[in-house]
Amino acid sequence: MRKYFFVVLILGFIGYAGYFFAYSVTPYVSIADARASQRNVQVKGLPDDAVEPHMENETFVFSIADEETGETMLVRYKGVKPDNFDEAYHIVAIGKYTGDAFTADKLLVKCPSKYEAEKGKVQV
Repeated sequence: MRKYFFVVLILGFIGYAGYFFAYSVTPYVSIADARASQRNVQVKGLPDDAVEPHMENETFVFSIADEETGETMLVRYKGVKPDNFDEAYHIVAIGKYTGDAFTADKLLVKCPSKYEAEKGKVQV
């Protein structure tokens, strides 16, 4: 009897941990899906010139465009402009859509690396 209790307890703990792990994962979504989501998500987009990047108080404001649809979204990042923002190829904003803009807690700025070989060339 005691053996079954421990098996049930361990299975319950695994289920509990799995549930909270799945909830803590932040999925990549499109701009349209980010607007509809009620939880934190990751949105990947191209830097867009619909809104000139600027600071409002302690918030960095800019816009990104969906690579596939071209849809744009205003992003408000709670922080300063990243150093490599102007060279960005892609921007990943992590946060939640609230009101009229995506409120980002984190930004990942992806820049083309100067160390990557040009396409079609082989380095020896």
